[in-house]
Amino acid sequence: MSILIKNGHVVTAAEDFVADVFIEGEKIVAIGKDLKYSADKIIDATGKYVFPGGIDPHVHLDMPFMGTSSSDNYETGTGAALHGGTTMVIDFILQTQGDTLHNALKAWQKRSEDAISDYSYHMAVTDFNENVAKEVVEMIEKEGITSFKTFMAYKGALMIDDGQMVNLMKVVKENGGLVTVHATNGDMIDALIAKHRKEGKLSPLYHYLSQPEVTEAEASARFSDMLFYTGCTGYIVHMTCEGALNAVRRATLRNQKVYVETCSQYLMIDASLYDKGFESAKWVMSPPLREKKDQVALWNGINQGLVQTVGTDHCPFMWEQKKMGENDFSKIPNGHPAIEHRMEFLFSEGVLKNKISLSKYVEITSTNSAKIFGMYPEKGTLAIGTDADIVIFDPNKKHTISAKTHHMRVDYSAYEGWEVTGKCETVILRGKVAVENEKLLLTKGNGKFIRRKKITPTI
Repeated sequence: MSILIKNGHVVTAAEDFVADVFIEGEKIVAIGKDLKYSADKIIDATGKYVFPGGIDPHVHLDMPFMGTSSSDNYETGTGAALHGGTTMVIDFILQTQGDTLHNALKAWQKRSEDAISDYSYHMAVTDFNENVAKEVVEMIEKEGITSFKTFMAYKGALMIDDGQMVNLMKVVKENGGLVTVHATNGDMIDALIAKHRKEGKLSPLYHYLSQPEVTEAEASARFSDMLFYTGCTGYIVHMTCEGALNAVRRATLRNQKVYVETCSQYLMIDASLYDKGFESAKWVMSPPLREKKDQVALWNGINQGLVQTVGTDHCPFMWEQKKMGENDFSKIPNGHPAIEHRMEFLFSEGVLKNKISLSKYVEITSTNSAKIFGMYPEKGTLAIGTDADIVIFDPNKKHTISAKTHHMRVDYSAYEGWEVTGKCETVILRGKVAVENEKLLLTKGNGKFIRRKKITPTI
């Protein structure tokens, strides 16, 4: 199969020009003006942007959590991702405490057989010991899984202590990996949850009030200190607030680099949504939404190079699942549906409102994730020889977000009625047209697991 994209406005993290793109098989073969190739399919991209396919570095598909599971599986979740221009996701494998990393890997490999987009894994280490240390090395060397998730919260289920964290960092550093973290102070949060429950304060508002900014700022600083001590490469997931960003900013004063991810929801919506009764359960996620001043800090952090990626932390639950916590905020499954709209939201709210440039847009939605997690240049850019993961994007098309039209398996939208400018019109995955005319053309099983190279910090 060959495809010739004509007259598109090609944008990468480094370049911006009008050209044709010729695809043969799974790869880009040529980029240039007035290419003379014959092709099985010709797409006129005049007036459209041609972006690298999006990479969402943070999703949770079919994830067991709080007595239930996230409602998007690999088929529905990656299908929705493709509709929104995301051609690859990185999901989180969760080790069960007391069990092995290999057993966890087998469980997720079975789930991911139905993937439509490409995918990879972060391995969450929830029980670190000598045997697990050996498995970490095997994950890097044999499985191509080079990033290891840790939790500084959820004691008794996911959290490891600081001693385990440091020892994990030492092993990961020695073998060319990276440690990612959910950076919130779990002990402080648990104490506040218990206090609010004892006082009968059980609405979703108290989910937010149980996780004040200091809990994230303190944990981000402590994680940065442990990275500095061990020399390990580290990445803070779903950063939400100015205090946590300032912890990373202070680390730069000792010539330290800590990678940071935020999520589209933290750039767009704020904690005022927690004052809507139980409807606020739609926005119960951890960390919670923050204040408007934090949105300003995060957008500025992107432009200052302190925030490298924007993911989604996509972890949807049906409304009936959210109602598990109708009488107690601490029982609301934490999570938010966002995988489908990230690319369009960031263009509409970021590029069109002059918060970020087009090249910065490509950096935070695709290129930086590919570089940080060992997939560049095969993924994350448009160049001769790269995977033909491409989004043809109409920058002028307006549309309205609604649960009636989205493709995620969730029966509400946290953005119902939100008007967006910019639409992913045609999406190509490794040389195959995945989405065209708002129809998904690929089926489950099309997705490919992407083995990743050892981590070599490049940005």
